[in-house]
Amino acid sequence: MDLRQLEYFIAVAETGSFTRAAERVHITQSGVSAQVKALEHELGAELFVRSGRTARLTEAGAVALRHAREAIDSTLDLRDAIDDVKGLIRGRLRIGMVIGCEVAPLFDALAAFHDAHPGIALELTEANSDHLVAGVRTGAIDVALAGLAGEPPEHLASQVIVSEPLVALTPPGGDLAGRGRVTIAQLTAYRIICLPRGTGIRDVLDHAGTADLGLRPEVALAATSPATVAGLARRGLGVAVLSESMAAAHPDLVAVPIDGVAIPALLALVWQERASPALAALLQHCRAAFFPDQEPIGVRP
Repeated sequence: MDLRQLEYFIAVAETGSFTRAAERVHITQSGVSAQVKALEHELGAELFVRSGRTARLTEAGAVALRHAREAIDSTLDLRDAIDDVKGLIRGRLRIGMVIGCEVAPLFDALAAFHDAHPGIALELTEANSDHLVAGVRTGAIDVALAGLAGEPPEHLASQVIVSEPLVALTPPGGDLAGRGRVTIAQLTAYRIICLPRGTGIRDVLDHAGTADLGLRPEVALAATSPATVAGLARRGLGVAVLSESMAAAHPDLVAVPIDGVAIPALLALVWQERASPALAALLQHCRAAFFPDQEPIGVRP
């Protein structure tokens, strides 16, 4: 057997179709089918139940899939190790950014990395934070800048960039602007504008409302961009709830601290514990951009 056969086998298993697998690996369907049949012949077992246009793993196929993935991962580890020794970094990095990301140090880090390693292709994905974390867990995303509620996700490596409280943002002259602080219970009297579910800011707000005697501020309007959330509040459509640093970008509005929020809103880099040489290099550029006076971000190759 060879690695090509294993790659085609994995593609069929993950797509559930020889046709879709052929589209993924960019060869003909007959080519994929022939390579999988050759693998089945060598292993002496059928790996798929073929039914019409679908392909379902047999019991033997399910066992083989785990080992095939391990074999491919080991090959990638070998290539990364050799690249590391020779000082070569190549390939592609998939970076996830929370929707509406306006964090200049991340862009600075990407630019510095590209200058140092122009052979690495950078692929950017914007999504809500819960989708980004899920992508990191599955390996679809190498590293993500995500908004989190209270704690970084378990079983992943992370670097907290910002940990800060929520504030209510309102035009000057209004009732809320005259308050020194506001509680979650008091906030329920206002129309709330916030980021959508699946973002760190919204998760913190929802958790705070649940923790405070079951009170949950009803979000009247949700927008994916902090600037849009602030813009809607500026026009009197409600009270914006954002993090302290997000609110600082809108000095024409009044930021009122919110009491009773037990957990902070985090902005953090998240990646799997084991980092490729390319990802390790990118993380060092992120450290230099976000924390120029601190020690490098620790990564395990």
